[in-house]
Amino acid sequence: MSFGETPITVIGNLTADPELKFTNSGHALAKFTLAATPRVFDRESNQWKDGTSTFFRCSAWRALAEHIAGSLAKGSRVVAYGRIRQHNWQTPQGENRSMLALEIDDIGASLRFTTVAIDGKHTTSTAPSADTWNTADTSTEAGNEPPF
Repeated sequence: MSFGETPITVIGNLTADPELKFTNSGHALAKFTLAATPRVFDRESNQWKDGTSTFFRCSAWRALAEHIAGSLAKGSRVVAYGRIRQHNWQTPQGENRSMLALEIDDIGASLRFTTVAIDGKHTTSTAPSADTWNTADTSTEAGNEPPF
């Protein structure tokens, strides 16, 4: 990352499957949108409610782009790290436009609400186990104690 760039980490959900394209020179480009929605507690109703979503248009290049397209899908909850980029253009009517986008440097599945299995090629989401602590070998002295 260069001096003066604006790094950002966004936690959110993909709004659609990533779109994978290739440039004329053969470089992979993945484009997708992340929705980051805060949860706020409403004391009047005594319930959690969704706040206003912020949408980030994202892009990733080369091997990362191919990994994203092969691993993530609509609804995937991710932790994405990248740099804010401003894109400027002019409409056919001569109006100047700009938008902020997120160029992804690294991305991973969020483990807050699910588990994943990584086999070296793919990541598979699974529902959390009903008994997450019962992983110790029962033949040891630790029995069913947590592994730490």
